[in-house]
Amino acid sequence: MTEEQFAKYFFETWNRLEAAAKAAGHPDPSSKETKPVYFRFLTLMAVHTYISEGVDAAVIECGIGGEFDSTNILVKPSVTAVTSLGIDHVAMLGDTIDSIAWHKAGVFKPGVPAFSAPQPEEAVRVLHERAAERNTTLEVVNTHPELEKIKLGLAADFQKTNASVAIAAAGAYLRQVGVEDLPTSTYLPSAFRAGLEQVHLGGRCETRTDTVAQNLKWHIDGGHTLESIELAARWFGSLISTSSSSPRILIFNQQTRDASSLALKLHSTLAQALKEQKPFSHAFFCTNTTYAESGFRPDLTSINTNASDVETLSVQNALAETWKGVDGTCDVRVLRTVEEAVKAAREVAGEAKEEVMVLATGSLHLVGGVVEVLEGGNA
Repeated sequence: MTEEQFAKYFFETWNRLEAAAKAAGHPDPSSKETKPVYFRFLTLMAVHTYISEGVDAAVIECGIGGEFDSTNILVKPSVTAVTSLGIDHVAMLGDTIDSIAWHKAGVFKPGVPAFSAPQPEEAVRVLHERAAERNTTLEVVNTHPELEKIKLGLAADFQKTNASVAIAAAGAYLRQVGVEDLPTSTYLPSAFRAGLEQVHLGGRCETRTDTVAQNLKWHIDGGHTLESIELAARWFGSLISTSSSSPRILIFNQQTRDASSLALKLHSTLAQALKEQKPFSHAFFCTNTTYAESGFRPDLTSINTNASDVETLSVQNALAETWKGVDGTCDVRVLRTVEEAVKAAREVAGEAKEEVMVLATGSLHLVGGVVEVLEGGNA
């Protein structure tokens, strides 16, 4: 969707909500009381956009959970699916995997095929119980064997799990609309292969060469839970030669979750994989603020952050101390913006003769800022 299309459908949705409030006799149709909260607004806007654009099929992702999510306005989807579960949004979903599974299973609908990635035993039990309550059946999807023969557009072994769930869900939908060449447990049609090989999602197991420092290789992933940060670390670790002594740089932030726990999980996972090597020669902890002069790009701003913490760099300073505690030889720096972190990485690469690897992770907002700076050429 272009920015022009986004603006068009945003204001069409906004104006219709005000018109509805006016028709209902609301004393102030333009007040915030006549609008749903942010994610619910985007859900309405998305449905309006897809209908207006004549979209044949749309993949709708839940916001938080599933049971009480605004996407439940879709009462008869073609298929539902649950990807790998982790402990996240505990204030709303609970702090146990079975509680989270209960909420996530809220996407299940009567008579609608339901799929799930492999989960811990307790989560699978809850998902099956919830599927039965919703008068449907659940299939737990194992890795499709043909994925071992192709190179996924999204790197990392764990993406094979996501791809397998996508194959099952897409196959179920296409079967309903009359497509005949569909996947089986041992067969993958050429169209599916092409899609899986060509898929690209910025900031998810993404690798790119820097346009300024040609010997600088960026590895970008938005891991922001203990489970996803571990997977990001495994992916990055799999790309490192155990005999390499070239510089490796970490750019990290997590402004709203337990940042230190995520950083320590990242360090321990890589340290275990690399054995004798230190995970990083440099570690840069910055805020999610994009640019030094102009600050945030508006679409990369999170309203959930504490402005005082950002201003005083309290999270970043705490992360720096945590990292020094597990690796005293690492060059640890606290930087105010993503732009400064990118510039620092390029300076390290400029002093090195060999390839320099950088991992940017810990936050989707950080990753968005990194991609913005790299593509904008402002660092």
